[in-house]
Amino acid sequence: MSRPVLVGITGASGVIYGVELLRALHELAVPAHLIMTSAARQCLALETDLTPAEVEALAARVYAPDELAAGPASGSFPTRGMVIAPCSIKTLSAVAHSYNQNLLVRAADVCLKERRPLVLMVRETPLHAGHLELMLRAARLGAVILPPVPAFYHRPRSIDELVRHSVGKALEGLGIDHRLYRPWQGTDPDHSPPKSMEGS
Repeated sequence: MSRPVLVGITGASGVIYGVELLRALHELAVPAHLIMTSAARQCLALETDLTPAEVEALAARVYAPDELAAGPASGSFPTRGMVIAPCSIKTLSAVAHSYNQNLLVRAADVCLKERRPLVLMVRETPLHAGHLELMLRAARLGAVILPPVPAFYHRPRSIDELVRHSVGKALEGLGIDHRLYRPWQGTDPDHSPPKSMEGS
């Protein structure tokens, strides 16, 4: 079995990014191991019609945040890396300072120390200097800071397409190919807009 991708979902607004990441990995037949915080479960109820059980069903394995003896807590546990989607400022702070109070942050710390990809989809706006300093600190440790900033060159026609674009960028941070959005191809000679990947 191929090495899993660790998916962390925290209590920042935008829990749909983590859900869509799990869906994308499932469709790509890449096993996902999920760590979802209690605050993420609250956001799931506030922002979607999904239940925690429905989200967990998308993962090959699920860990509770307090399972500090679980596989992802050790560098000897092989993974392809980790995406925290969304990543709250609290979690960003913990990662930046190696404050491994739960399995989610410990797993992220393991990725950093083992030089595995760690993608942080930080969800906060506006950002004050403290937030920016935390992002810089995490980036210097090796994390990829990837706020879910929408792009429009692919002419999105729905919120789902905007979400899939950000999820696609996260997959690229792990070196995983996908077809979630049409990448920029340069300006066409006839200046026609890129066609959507929908239905392909």
